[in-house]
Amino acid sequence: MNDQLSKLLPFYKFATEHVSVGIHAVDLMGKTIIYNEKMKEIEGLDSVDVVDRSILDLFQFEQQESTLLKVLHSEKPVLRVKQTYWNRNGQEITTINDTYPVFDEGKQIGAIEFSRDITTLERLIYQPLKRYNEAITLSTITAASQLMKDVKERSIKAAHVRMPVLLTGEAGTGKDLIAEAIHHQLSPPNEQFISLYCHSSDMQLINKFQKELVHLNNCTIFCERIDLLSIDLQNKLLDILKANSDSQNLYIASIGLDPIDLIAKKQLSKELYYFFTTVTINIPPLRERTDDIIPFVEDYFQRYLNRYGSSIQEIEEEVIQAFLSYDWPGNLKELELLLDEISSMITTERILKIDMLPLHFKLKVQDFNVSAKKAEDFVVSSDKELLPLDAYLREAEIYYLQKAMDKYDGNVTKAAEALGMSRQNLQYRLRKMKNGSTPQ
Repeated sequence: MNDQLSKLLPFYKFATEHVSVGIHAVDLMGKTIIYNEKMKEIEGLDSVDVVDRSILDLFQFEQQESTLLKVLHSEKPVLRVKQTYWNRNGQEITTINDTYPVFDEGKQIGAIEFSRDITTLERLIYQPLKRYNEAITLSTITAASQLMKDVKERSIKAAHVRMPVLLTGEAGTGKDLIAEAIHHQLSPPNEQFISLYCHSSDMQLINKFQKELVHLNNCTIFCERIDLLSIDLQNKLLDILKANSDSQNLYIASIGLDPIDLIAKKQLSKELYYFFTTVTINIPPLRERTDDIIPFVEDYFQRYLNRYGSSIQEIEEEVIQAFLSYDWPGNLKELELLLDEISSMITTERILKIDMLPLHFKLKVQDFNVSAKKAEDFVVSSDKELLPLDAYLREAEIYYLQKAMDKYDGNVTKAAEALGMSRQNLQYRLRKMKNGSTPQ
């Protein structure tokens, strides 16, 4: 039996490292036993980050949020759990996880999780506004603010010159919408709009693109988030684009951060940046163009009315103030997903009222308003009404953590060192604050 296992072991090891599913196995103490290459890619970690460390220390999550810990405790499998999160490389990842207890001779020895990365599939399914079966043009993009009017004006010029375009802006600002709108602004028009989702440093992705690009002509090629590719793959992408520069294709790329910062951190190839920077268009975050929020909501419900017969015709003032007071860290994508959730509960209502907003959003708005507190708000005096202790400590922690982040210009590592906690612990607490939950 041992000889047979010895012969099979290299095959098992090879299969584990080359399978397209992420594998993470832990023992009863939560110590990592298996952590394959695909799981490293998904979570943005390396073996040195996980070896000899408990998953509770590693990810700083509550026990009920970890399927591995849940299975360790329950000894029952947890199947088809969908999770969307930001990994250590700052990439938004969506996975489907199946987690099983592992037994040896009837005794549990640990747990194993299989993760399928469906990020690209999710991005193909989620295309803002495309559910209405209409082309994304500059006229369909809401632009009440001067900032967005300037974006549309630059987009028209970009379509006119038909040279490479770089779109910059935070996640969720609608860079993909602007890219497609530029495509539809072209005259004469290009035949196809094709997206290359650069969300993993997978050589096969670039190799496949290289083979397909040979057969593409007179198309608009949108390379989404080129800054998420490794530098080597960015340089390979540049070589591919230069080799096909004689075609009639229009190349558009997007990045999620300031290009100068990305180049300084060696996360963006300077040469690839220069290739796309003939025309640069920055799409500002929603918090800097609040004039667009209510017109977008009104446009949304008008489209929903035309498509599904929604009856919302008016927005209560309290709802307007809630929308305008929130900072929308997820930008346009977060707003539209919220409207999707609201719309799913609408029956015959004609006015959007505050009690129709999901509880999680109302809590986030409340937390955002709490964050605007000043230090003197936490001074206890005889003329102040006392808060319950839990509420006071919660508000004080939010205030203190945000002050620390402000002091270090948003640098999580420096703020964590100053606060005497791990970087992962601080990220966990900040994420819980953003999601409207109490840090613990």
